[in-house]
Amino acid sequence: MSQRIKMAEREPNIRNKDFEEVNLGYSDEQALSEAKRCLNCKKPMCVTGCPVEVPIPAFIHELANNNPAEAIKIIKTKSNLPAVCGRVCPQEKQCESKCILGIKQEPVAIGNLERYAADWAAKNAKEDNFDIKPNGIKVAVIGSGPAGLTCAGDLAKMGYDVTIFESLHDSGGVLRYGIPEFRLPVAVLDKEVDSLKKLGIKFVFNYLIGRTKTVEDLLAEGFKAIFVGTGAGLPTFPGVEGENLNNIYSANEFLVRINLMNAFQFPEYDTPVHKGKNVVVIGGGNTAMDSVRTAKRIGAESVKLLYRRTQNEMPARLEERKHALEEGIEFIELTAPKKFIADEKGFVKAVECVKMQLTEPDASGRRKPVEIEGSNFIIETDLVVLALGLNPNPILPSLTKGLQTDKKGHLIVDENFMTTREGIFAGGDIAGGSTVIQAMGMGKQAAKHIDVYVKGLHL
Repeated sequence: MSQRIKMAEREPNIRNKDFEEVNLGYSDEQALSEAKRCLNCKKPMCVTGCPVEVPIPAFIHELANNNPAEAIKIIKTKSNLPAVCGRVCPQEKQCESKCILGIKQEPVAIGNLERYAADWAAKNAKEDNFDIKPNGIKVAVIGSGPAGLTCAGDLAKMGYDVTIFESLHDSGGVLRYGIPEFRLPVAVLDKEVDSLKKLGIKFVFNYLIGRTKTVEDLLAEGFKAIFVGTGAGLPTFPGVEGENLNNIYSANEFLVRINLMNAFQFPEYDTPVHKGKNVVVIGGGNTAMDSVRTAKRIGAESVKLLYRRTQNEMPARLEERKHALEEGIEFIELTAPKKFIADEKGFVKAVECVKMQLTEPDASGRRKPVEIEGSNFIIETDLVVLALGLNPNPILPSLTKGLQTDKKGHLIVDENFMTTREGIFAGGDIAGGSTVIQAMGMGKQAAKHIDVYVKGLHL
């Protein structure tokens, strides 16, 4: 069996100065060779690792037969965002981790092949052709992130009259404002959204449900069910002295300013962002990797990543960590912020840090970081980005009667993804999802249950 085909990447010292895509995709020949590595298992375990249930062996079989048109058709029976998933999904922890070939060799590059099929369709103007029979029943989707887009797409294919209400001026949610262009180009996202619009989905922008209109207003207007996919937009802070100093950003604000508002091009664009020379980012997830790599691209001379555990415990994808290190980011492990220090004008000038050590694993196997007394040291900085996670957006739950949340602010949903209020469903970060593909999976399952619920009303 041949070795896994590695996807070409741009040179680190060139790509870390711009926002062009890092991974270059497969050529036709590479995709064909990689697809032929698939064993086409009778019991494909890879499918069990896919939250949106893509028929993986079936689409790869078509690629192996040099038929990308049929491959993308198969993918789109289950996934509404294949070009997105092929770029940002953690396949190594999901479908590829289940690949039988991976037991003795490297698993089939499922994500790369999905990206190839989606990019081929976009390049060759391959139009989707779904036999949709409209049923005239209105369903509202609140939020146009991965959960909302997936739920809306599946409902539209079932014939529902779907309207997405989005509080921002454009679609995509975290796909647009949270993930930088060098990982997910806006043009790719726009192409995916255009495909959904062709299904008949209507988008209403600059519309904050809970304030512009309420859930009660939507129900009164004839929407028979509502899906809530409002995401997580409330940053987590470390709770240490000085965290409110000037030039300390949450990763959410930092990336929104860059990705959505083109702040790095100020004053050509209205929204500014501080371009630090000595940047410190705190965290170890994909958002932290996006933040360090973005800081480097807008001109930082030094970018340090502080994480209280080691690289082995980092939740960020291995590929993102590898790319960050290649691009000149310094990882400082087993380190946590103790205090942020201000200059005479109230701007951050340094971080007082403390070294950590990991305890023996607890019952869950998790090793807890504990402070090493007397290990304090100082790192000078003029920009700090806090990438410590996000909590659910609280606006809609707090302004809607009957919606119960847990202690962290997630909407409580049952096994059918219905909230504590009948007819209102939820998925994605607002309901406990933590990745793009998990949000998509929740949106897909919710669409199935919305269909059952609405049909029950009309029997």
